[in-house]
Amino acid sequence: MLTFAKICMVSLVAVLARWCVSLGDYSGAGKPPMFGDYEAQRHWQEVAVNLPVQEWYKNSSRNDLMYWGLDYPPLTAYHSYLCGLVAKYLKPDWVALNISRGYESYEHKLFMRYSVLLVDVFIFFPAVYWTFAARKPHLTDQDASVKSYLLMLLYPGLILIDYGHFQYNCVSLGLALLAVTSLATNHDVLGSVLFCLALNYKQMELYHAMPFFCFLLGTCLRDIRRGGFWRLVQIGLAVLATFATCWAPFLLDLDTAKQVLNRLFPFARGVFEDKVANVWCSLSVLIKWKQMMTLEQILKLCLCVTGACLLPSSVDLLCRPSFTKFRYALVNSSLVFFLFSFQVHEKSILIPALIVCTLIPDCPFWCFWFLQMSTFSMLPLLIKDGQLVPYIAFMLLYPLLFNAFNPIRPDTAPPTDTQVWVNIFVTLAFCISCVGQVFLSLALVIFPPPAGLPDLFPLVISVFSCAHFLLFAAYFHYCQFTAGISVDHSHKTKAANGKHSKTFSKAMNKATVENTTKHKSLANKLKLRKKKHD
Repeated sequence: MLTFAKICMVSLVAVLARWCVSLGDYSGAGKPPMFGDYEAQRHWQEVAVNLPVQEWYKNSSRNDLMYWGLDYPPLTAYHSYLCGLVAKYLKPDWVALNISRGYESYEHKLFMRYSVLLVDVFIFFPAVYWTFAARKPHLTDQDASVKSYLLMLLYPGLILIDYGHFQYNCVSLGLALLAVTSLATNHDVLGSVLFCLALNYKQMELYHAMPFFCFLLGTCLRDIRRGGFWRLVQIGLAVLATFATCWAPFLLDLDTAKQVLNRLFPFARGVFEDKVANVWCSLSVLIKWKQMMTLEQILKLCLCVTGACLLPSSVDLLCRPSFTKFRYALVNSSLVFFLFSFQVHEKSILIPALIVCTLIPDCPFWCFWFLQMSTFSMLPLLIKDGQLVPYIAFMLLYPLLFNAFNPIRPDTAPPTDTQVWVNIFVTLAFCISCVGQVFLSLALVIFPPPAGLPDLFPLVISVFSCAHFLLFAAYFHYCQFTAGISVDHSHKTKAANGKHSKTFSKAMNKATVENTTKHKSLANKLKLRKKKHD
């Protein structure tokens, strides 16, 4: 009962933080003619509720795809349709076809904010709770799961994007998190269905697809003689059934299905948009990709580099599947996609951040550093949306809260000379990172950029953040590759100790027998001498 009360209190604190952010501006507020992501979500409701399903992704006089055309999978469209029905019932002007563009009012803003909060509370909150409730209880801290629950719900990046910038990331991330926890509790079919739903809500969940595939295939192959093949068949059928159900209205016509796919993967937009903290944007300072290569060549380059960087983690998980490796592989896969794939948005860093949040009890220092940097990397976007004040508040309060539950210092290890030097290096790098974040934040807000370089500060922030994400990718790859080695080593040590113990016991028994024999022999000799003397 006490734990339930704490969970309720923590949930209310998380809701309060979200509502405080939602009181401010949103993406594109009062900025015609395209406005921003807030208008995109409203426009999708307008299209979905007024047009037949087959026209949602097609360009026409009633659906101008150049004005925020639907470019997310069917599940997002269905969600927009449901929200549009409610909006049409409350006030038809909110979703009137072709005449409601750029609609802004206090009542509509309230409706849109509530629409995010509703799915957040009923999808993302339970997913986070189940994630930490499914873990083994902490030996010394009974409130460890509650603390982790609070720290994940108050992750600044997701709150600022969903309630400031305005999106529904909590839906796809919540479904993905439910899928991960389902696999942790041996519900493989359920987990597969949930992940397919996440993928059909936002195609960026492809960042997590390879670890899911390798983990499920690896465990089924490992247990092939114990029902693994049948489990693999069940998973395959569940995946096909889920996709068929989500795509059913669009599969009746091949051209319609192709049009949906073209909208989901708009390769013509280029390798990246705005200033994103990935490798291609960072290297564009020195290498002008668009001048040196064609769009098709850049696409192939991104595909090859992403596949090559994804291979080590995937092969390791496939050959040695374990849930610990699976969690690290989810971080590694999503980071590789963010750093090297084609057409990356700055908001996509939320995808690896989701799994990093679940690792807070295991490596709190590195998780905090990543979560802090992921929020900082989106600063230019947040300032554009009028989120500077909430950003400052979160960046000041979240470290204090995190440190109260998990002291922010490098993970302690056996006190070897090497580990001491590693901890010193990591601590120094963390301090430099914090100072750099403060300096660049002030520079972006206070100092005007040079006349000929209007994007100087956003570009420096993206390069600075990219260097950190490369470091994090190296660290989490190390964690995945070494996961289980310490356990195996301990088993070997125990076996060796057992072997030595047996050898020692045999030696002691042998010595005891020899000593006993010697004593008996000496006693017999004394008896013989005594008889002769008598």
